[in-house]
Amino acid sequence: MLAATVRLTRNLDLAEEAVQDAYERALSDWPRAGIPRNPAAWLTTVAHRRALDLMRRESALQRRLPLLVADDPPGLLDPTAEGALGSLDSLDGIPDDRLRLVCTCCHPSLGVDTQVALTLRLVCGVTTAEVARAFLVSEPTMAARITRAKKKIAVARIPYRVPALRELPDRLDAICTVIHLLFTTGHTAPIGETLLRNDLVERSLQLARMMHVLVPGDRAVTGLLALILLTDARRDARVGADGRLLVLADQDRTKWDRTAIAEGTALARAALPSTDRYTLQAAIAAVHAEAESWAGTDWRVITVLYERLLREWPSPVVRLNHAIAVGFAAGPQRGLDLLDALGGEPALAGYGYFEASRAAFLAALDRTDEAKLAYEAALLLTENAVERRFLLDKIAALAD
Repeated sequence: MLAATVRLTRNLDLAEEAVQDAYERALSDWPRAGIPRNPAAWLTTVAHRRALDLMRRESALQRRLPLLVADDPPGLLDPTAEGALGSLDSLDGIPDDRLRLVCTCCHPSLGVDTQVALTLRLVCGVTTAEVARAFLVSEPTMAARITRAKKKIAVARIPYRVPALRELPDRLDAICTVIHLLFTTGHTAPIGETLLRNDLVERSLQLARMMHVLVPGDRAVTGLLALILLTDARRDARVGADGRLLVLADQDRTKWDRTAIAEGTALARAALPSTDRYTLQAAIAAVHAEAESWAGTDWRVITVLYERLLREWPSPVVRLNHAIAVGFAAGPQRGLDLLDALGGEPALAGYGYFEASRAAFLAALDRTDEAKLAYEAALLLTENAVERRFLLDKIAALAD
């Protein structure tokens, strides 16, 4: 809805306001008049009409209205009528609108981090708090960054369109980063009662496939699609019937999606020998996917791949994952030594997975009291209910 309304208004703030007004009207009208046959079309129509009203009230835009507003499509006049937005009943145009908005937010005139943050917030339904967690910064810092980006788009009159193929190379890195962060946010929700947000996972997969169609020869885009497929293939095995989190070692691998694994592995091979970060992560995911059991995982190969990934993308989280892989390949003491060396990394200070990883290695070394303290520290930094339950179970087991 937001993406379709931005196409009409060319103004992010105005479009957001119109969409929220449409939701508000639905909350008041639907309990009284009933839910319309096509709720999405009804909401989109009301948002468009509200946007037009807001634009007409902006006197500064009067001269520009003929350039900004196209004729209403058939069926747009009455949002309560049966078959409103008749040509858009299936909302087939929404994915393209979403991609246009992604490309608008990922304009080269904005900093890459700003491009990614703005797109996650506006296009992907990720809250400002969740975006802040993805960037390991505070929520007020991220809110200010998003506000400045929207103002810059308005002042610079950045066009709302999918760029020509010759323009895409300047935006591909930001677009891929958006899709990857969108997937990771959905794969393990930072906040909430469920481990996964399937809507974000499906949206990231859809966007990755779109980009693969647009630039099929780009190895980073191919690697990204492979990474999402291979990682998401484990979706049905990550939570048990009792709602508890299952780590890789405990998952029933017969529940893994072998069709997605086959497609992802083929794409990863096609992307190699590229050393971009998505292809290398896809290769790591493929090693996990091809292992018949946890004991059969080739941690030596995974460690080598993480070492290559560190050269391409030396981020704190990659260093953390490399340390974990080394711990499984060379023993928990070696992994713990590498983790402790990262203890002064500011970006990991509020990262729950860092403390949880230390706790696991400490427990493996029978340093029970230290492991319990580390799990408690991880619990303080974790807001997802399923992950919190997992950590509480670990603490209880150590206490016993």
